[in-house]
Amino acid sequence: MIFNTIASLARGFTMGAADIVPGVSGGTIALVLGIYERLVDSIRSGSSALGSIAKGDISGFKRWAAAVDWGFILPLVAGMLLAIVSLAHLIENLLRDQPVAMASLFVGLVAGSITIAWAMIRTKSMMLFWLTAGVAIAVFIVLGLRSGTTEDTVGQIADPALWAFFGSGAIAICAMILPGISGSFILVMLGMYTAVLSAVTDRDFAGLAVFALGAVIGLALFSQVLHRALTKQHDIVMAVLVGLMAGSLRVLWPWPLGVDSTNLGTPDSDVGLAILMAAIGLTAVMVIARIAVRLDRIESAGESPQS
Repeated sequence: MIFNTIASLARGFTMGAADIVPGVSGGTIALVLGIYERLVDSIRSGSSALGSIAKGDISGFKRWAAAVDWGFILPLVAGMLLAIVSLAHLIENLLRDQPVAMASLFVGLVAGSITIAWAMIRTKSMMLFWLTAGVAIAVFIVLGLRSGTTEDTVGQIADPALWAFFGSGAIAICAMILPGISGSFILVMLGMYTAVLSAVTDRDFAGLAVFALGAVIGLALFSQVLHRALTKQHDIVMAVLVGLMAGSLRVLWPWPLGVDSTNLGTPDSDVGLAILMAAIGLTAVMVIARIAVRLDRIESAGESPQS
């Protein structure tokens, strides 16, 4: 149905926009939109199809390929690619020129996502609460080990080789699918963020193709593990994801250098703007979540928006 395709395209565009930003995860957006488990399931089926074809198992390939929700995945991926190509330069400039406002907006987005993800835990317990707290503290500390700015990181890898694009793609894509872990921030830590962003803006198709190949292979391997964990230990996985998102807030602290630093400072400017932007981000997540529920009902019933 055309409406379903447009809805998936819009969801993908939102996820792609998030994946460009260090500190914000496309997986977080997928969670808010209510498509996270559906996304992981389709990726897992696709990776199983690739594994079958690699083994020469044609019947297995056909079976797994048929299990992929192509009507959902293809427009979703198209939307993500469209967002990355069209917004990379704009977001790069905003992160540089308006760090406090942008970081505060993302803090609100992640805070709202934490609320929604915690509500998805089916049977809450003190054990899950302490698991979430432990993961959050661990992530908070680990992210603090990487100080400095995006610009500082860029200098570590000048004119990276194609193998660097491949490796960074395989690693970053695993973070991009996890709520709370930003694939872009992983690229910052690897010294590849600006190199990949420049490849997008400069249309470096060779580098992008190798990066994409690494991403496909990394995602194929990781999605199998994540799907199995969500199926067998749903509440534990969700508690860990909530912890990841909570700990990742360190990356988004607006002062002193906003999204470009993990160094925590004292609020020294634009405090009112920061509070406003955080509130906007939090409200946006709640509104998006409500819209996502409505979209799911429409798609499930096979209705049009007017019906």
